[in-house]
Amino acid sequence: MNMDEEDDFYSGSLVDSESDYADDSESDDEEKESEVEDIELPQGVQAEIDTDFNRLVSNIRMTDDVSNAAMLHREWDFNIAQQDAEFRDDLREASGIGKKKGEGNQAYVDGNIPEAIRIMQEVIRIEPRASSAWSVIAQCYEDSDEPKKALQLRIMAAHLRHDADEWERLAAQSRDLGYNQQAIYCYSKVYSLDPTNVDALWDRASLAKEINDLRTARHSLLAILKRFPHDMTVLAELRPILIEVSDLPLCASLYQAALEHYQTVQPLGPAQPIDPSLTDQPSPNQMFGFIDLLVLADLYNTMAEYDHAIQIIRKGCRWLQGRASQRFWDGCVDDREYDLPREDRGNLNIERSGDVQPGHYPLDVNARHRLAIARIKLGEVEEGKMHASIVLAQDVLDYAALFGEIADSYFEREMYADARPIYEVLGADPATSSFYVLLQVAVCRRMLGDLQEAVEVYKQVIDTDQTNNDAKMKLAELYEIMDEPRKALELVYQVIDSRKRRTHQPEASPAPGTVSQPQGASLFEEKSRTKAKTPVPGKSRLTLAELKALEEQRERDVILGYNRIEDLWPRMLHGDVEAEREWMIEVEKLVEMFRETRNLFLTTRDYDFKGMFPKRRIQRRDDTDEDRMLSRLELNERDKHTRRAKDDGQASEKVDSFRGVTFSSWLRIFMQYAFVLTKRGDYDQAEEVLRHVLLSNAYRDSNSQNTIRIAIITCAVHAGKFSVAVEQCRKIINTHQFNNEAFRLLLVSLASGHRPTDSFVSSTLQKHVLRELRLHDASVKTPELMKWNVVGRKYNLSSSGKEELSKVEEEVDEEAEIPGPMETIRMPTKNNPIIVALYGQMSLAAKSYQSAIFYLLHAYDYCPEDPVVCLSLAIASLGRAMQRQSDNRHHMIAQGMAFLSQYRTLRKSFDDEMLAEVDYNFGRAFHQLGLHTHAVSHYERVLEIAEKRGSEVSGASATFDYGG
Repeated sequence: MNMDEEDDFYSGSLVDSESDYADDSESDDEEKESEVEDIELPQGVQAEIDTDFNRLVSNIRMTDDVSNAAMLHREWDFNIAQQDAEFRDDLREASGIGKKKGEGNQAYVDGNIPEAIRIMQEVIRIEPRASSAWSVIAQCYEDSDEPKKALQLRIMAAHLRHDADEWERLAAQSRDLGYNQQAIYCYSKVYSLDPTNVDALWDRASLAKEINDLRTARHSLLAILKRFPHDMTVLAELRPILIEVSDLPLCASLYQAALEHYQTVQPLGPAQPIDPSLTDQPSPNQMFGFIDLLVLADLYNTMAEYDHAIQIIRKGCRWLQGRASQRFWDGCVDDREYDLPREDRGNLNIERSGDVQPGHYPLDVNARHRLAIARIKLGEVEEGKMHASIVLAQDVLDYAALFGEIADSYFEREMYADARPIYEVLGADPATSSFYVLLQVAVCRRMLGDLQEAVEVYKQVIDTDQTNNDAKMKLAELYEIMDEPRKALELVYQVIDSRKRRTHQPEASPAPGTVSQPQGASLFEEKSRTKAKTPVPGKSRLTLAELKALEEQRERDVILGYNRIEDLWPRMLHGDVEAEREWMIEVEKLVEMFRETRNLFLTTRDYDFKGMFPKRRIQRRDDTDEDRMLSRLELNERDKHTRRAKDDGQASEKVDSFRGVTFSSWLRIFMQYAFVLTKRGDYDQAEEVLRHVLLSNAYRDSNSQNTIRIAIITCAVHAGKFSVAVEQCRKIINTHQFNNEAFRLLLVSLASGHRPTDSFVSSTLQKHVLRELRLHDASVKTPELMKWNVVGRKYNLSSSGKEELSKVEEEVDEEAEIPGPMETIRMPTKNNPIIVALYGQMSLAAKSYQSAIFYLLHAYDYCPEDPVVCLSLAIASLGRAMQRQSDNRHHMIAQGMAFLSQYRTLRKSFDDEMLAEVDYNFGRAFHQLGLHTHAVSHYERVLEIAEKRGSEVSGASATFDYGG
């Protein structure tokens, strides 16, 4: 046999083996820890087992000593697989394979390598499972100084012997030759044959990490972690992989479980033994240390779970300091446990109230930095500022990264006045400055109104990097705002010229995503993986005509489904169960189809929906912005007397329908679907649908946003989720500043009941209403201090030109960031009794009667003829009189009865039919004061009026109170 025939033999014989090999690879790559599934025997094999069993019974019957138990074991002591192997050996012997193997072995011993290879190839053709033949050929090529072919043949032989040690040797040889994928497979075979060989898993993970096969490395390390739970060395190797694949929840859960484990092992803290050999405690490098604590806190901060990050730092550092038993610190909502001693505070002013005194325990700067980030992003600005000031007192060269993250946290909270000095400190030193820092300084200065200073920063960036087109466009925008169109035009021309030069430059050939390795002896396509994404070969893409045809078909389906649900809706309202079931199926299809359409939920929510096939543009979006600004500036230069032209964008007109159905009809479908789901008890799904639709580019306008939010409120009230109703009402209040209708909507949503009352008196809502009250009061008394916030699109209170964002907690409403047409907000010119009375009633419901009286008296001054205000003042006065802290009890009672009398006068003047309500409230007042005789007379009068009118509600209430 010549060499060409040998190559044909190997290429032909390896086809089937390689396919089997690939199958093994796929099965082993799934999960090595999965249990072996039960194998169902074929029918023929089962029949053979039954025949053997009958033969065994016959032999037992023919035996004299049937009582001997050993005889039973002797007769049944055989293995069917062994018998089958012996049968196959007999067949091979009959075919002469044994003789041929002997001839091949003799040829190898005689040194006749080509003859030995030829004979063993013939053996393999007859019986491919003859492992000895594969081994002999492999040894022949090894002796012929062809190690790659020898390695390939040994791998084929290893599949027949199932020897873990042999697979480990093959993995090492493959790794030495650079066949990494093949080595990973060999390590997988080692672990599948010997699950106790953790070293194979570790080598597999290390090699996979080297070639950037993160999925394989992740699986291998997780398998090791399953055998050695909470091992910090394994976690340290696994952490960067999980972060790279964005599996932060798994990483955080593993670190959290490790922390809880070590806290259980050493509940009082990690104590250092004098002689580590005399204790079973793990070594210090195996314990959960301070660095691991910072890692866990960073993970929680990244996942926006700021409460968890705060608790991890506080409890974790306490445990590391050996103070785990001091759990009383958990009752403090602030971080007084780690306050600085008075002599170390400097100019820092920290005031704490309460019985628990500050602990003054030491806290590392890095841990304090995590606390500052979590507190600031959580909205607890004052506490976060306290920690941030301690961190910012350090040397900026040593802690530049911490400075930058604190500044970014302020920036995300739109606290530009606090972020600006930190960015400026970083930008002042060449060692810590960067283009990003300088651009952030410019943005902060622009948002604070210092446009000229922002211009200077952008100029500095452009002087350093003439190719920074983003900085040029930002500077052009500033020049346009400052009414310097010539300078803006010059910058825009530079950007457009740079764009044209870039388009005419030949593009460099992209570096391939994978670097091929020599294939020689590897059974895999050896490639070193990189982060570059490569297109999937052979993946077909639809043409534009096919896409349009598919869209037309979908439009026909949508119209058909819409007509069907319109026909079913009247039947559904009349209680037709079958119609309701069919309606739900059809609507669910339409809703899911709408939600899965990417064009309706663009990542950039600055633009309206423009259809499934918007008009193509030659330039990119950034280029279009440049052209828009160019056209606008040229127009301003040409006509100096006209007002600055507005940017119409030259965009296509807003599309008002989607697949043949108008967006108003779509919105009605979503609301009907949500209402039906809520009535069926599936409120969570209804809320998810409405919140998702709220993010659609098709519903950016203010009316649609209000409609969807009111629908969410309706579903929440029906399902008893009053906290959601309060959340949505607050967003509507923010959108419609100084509008009383938003507050009326809040009051309607929390009409009555214990659970609505709990939401009504929640601290967040009280703070929000108090903030709006202060803004309203300032707009009337000191309008010069009110400043329009361009980002938040509302008025904020400022002092000496600087926004007091540090004192007033600004709300971050992600869903409200959708730019769109909005109503013109006008500042009020007279006092508003509604918001003052609302806050007074909140204090009244929270049993803070003194505060309630204060604000309700203000409301009475603004509107003295309102019966609700008078009644609220009467209730607050009587409530204050019943408190032990009251030092003028009789005065409070007299004041309450006076306002109650005023309420009666005003109520009767409106309608004589309100006598029952008035008498009932007087009865409740006397009842509260213990004047039961007077209370009974009023209750009886209410009952008489109820009997005359046939009213059940007031009569039932009066009867209950009368009986009580």
